[in-house]
Amino acid sequence: METVRFEELNISEPIKRAISDMGFEEATPIQTKSIPVILAGKDVVGQAQTGTGKTASFGIPILEKIDPKNKKVQAVILCPTRELALQVAEEMRKLTKYMSGISTLPIYGGQPITRQIQALRKGIQIIIGTPGRVMDHMRRKTIKLDDIHTIVLDEADEMLNMGFREDIETILLQTPAERQTILFSATMPKAILDIAKTYQRNPEVVKVVHKELTVPNIEQFYFEIKRQDKFEALTRLIDIYNPKLCLVFSNTKKQVDELVSLLQGRGYFADGLHGDLKQSQRDRVMSSFRNGSTEILVATDVAARGIDVDEVEAVFNYDVPQDEEYYVHRIGRTGRAGRVGKAFTFVVGKEQYKLRDIERYTKTKIKRERVPSINDVEEFKTNTMMEKISNIIENENLSKQIYLVEKILEGDHNSIDVAAALLKMLMGKEKEEKEEAATYDENFEGTGAEPGMVRLFINVGKKQQVRPGDIVGAIAGETGMSGDLIGIIDMYDKYTFVEVPRDYASKVLDIMKDNRIKGKTINIEPANSKNSK
Repeated sequence: METVRFEELNISEPIKRAISDMGFEEATPIQTKSIPVILAGKDVVGQAQTGTGKTASFGIPILEKIDPKNKKVQAVILCPTRELALQVAEEMRKLTKYMSGISTLPIYGGQPITRQIQALRKGIQIIIGTPGRVMDHMRRKTIKLDDIHTIVLDEADEMLNMGFREDIETILLQTPAERQTILFSATMPKAILDIAKTYQRNPEVVKVVHKELTVPNIEQFYFEIKRQDKFEALTRLIDIYNPKLCLVFSNTKKQVDELVSLLQGRGYFADGLHGDLKQSQRDRVMSSFRNGSTEILVATDVAARGIDVDEVEAVFNYDVPQDEEYYVHRIGRTGRAGRVGKAFTFVVGKEQYKLRDIERYTKTKIKRERVPSINDVEEFKTNTMMEKISNIIENENLSKQIYLVEKILEGDHNSIDVAAALLKMLMGKEKEEKEEAATYDENFEGTGAEPGMVRLFINVGKKQQVRPGDIVGAIAGETGMSGDLIGIIDMYDKYTFVEVPRDYASKVLDIMKDNRIKGKTINIEPANSKNSK
């Protein structure tokens, strides 16, 4: 279905800023459909699974209606479990980051009620709670519902399954008749429809209907994993499968930038793509990915639209997508032009349920796999090297090398010792090269550049009659790099900062050192905290 960017929705700037900080660019399908309807003040029945972004669907409109000057309870969100109440409360807290005077409070059983009473006395406008504990506070008169304008039943079917129907109806009956009632449920059994008919006024039904999509020629796997182990698993899988090109999908812009930095720090040729990039930067990243200079492209769903590169051999869902259609769009980037592609998904905790929804939607069984161990990676590398050696023995002329080995064998060494020593030299060189790549990349951290770029310091500026065109001309002319790839240039009286693509940074530094611009020998180095402004 069609979705919109949050900037296009009729929501206030503080909330837009908070959403941007959270790293989200585009509303999910359920958000796209429900937010405008709820903002219009209508009652809503929404059918949505966990993990589709429904908290923001009702949370954003609630925050738009809250009066910060009124310290009484104005909205109640009922959840079936303590865990969901805490999850919703945390999401609401993030959304209020730039809003002053708005307080939220999760209330649930198992926590001392006296602590909750103390918090309520300070003035809370939004309560997120389980029905039983909300009822307890109502009986104690520590929660008064006279000023309620919105009530939400989140995962209503689950609350009914847990026996909360009577509590829910009691709460609804004690809230003002003119309230707005919002109901979200994964399923729509008769009991849910009865509540909607009894306690809502002409509710609008919001349901996302998926298109029928299939995923041929793609082998799909998932890994049950702890959040903190994701990155290590990603690098091991990349090392084992060694895809020519691969895509890594994350749900947020912030995570994209972090992953790119981590991958580059390990010596991988990686770059990122998300909605904050200018068109020139996006073009540079895509050009680098298409020509193979960048082997790993980390992207958000929005930014990845329009990527059509046949050589993508693997897709990694670093985060489980928020919508089933996104999953299909993501993995459809591989397995192109009759090739067989691979798709790997990292699943954390309750995301298992979301994976089951994806399997039902795609009518595909996603195979569970074990995360490769370090020994698995080493064994794979060893086998790959042995295959290369066998291929060289069978297909190449080795007469010169055989002569050298025979000379070595004239000493006290046997052939096995010599072969082992040469193999150790070869493996050590590969390891050294990778470590050098990783170390050199670390020199490019913290230069203050845009994602995917490196900011360089040059000791010439306006007083030497140097213009931006001279900088571009010198770098492009000496390195052979297209001038279009050069980014922001900041000129000062005695020095200049210029941004170049990270993939070209080493080459630019090597070639431009001791070079001349406008007749002056220059010093060029990565910008740092001492020379960067």
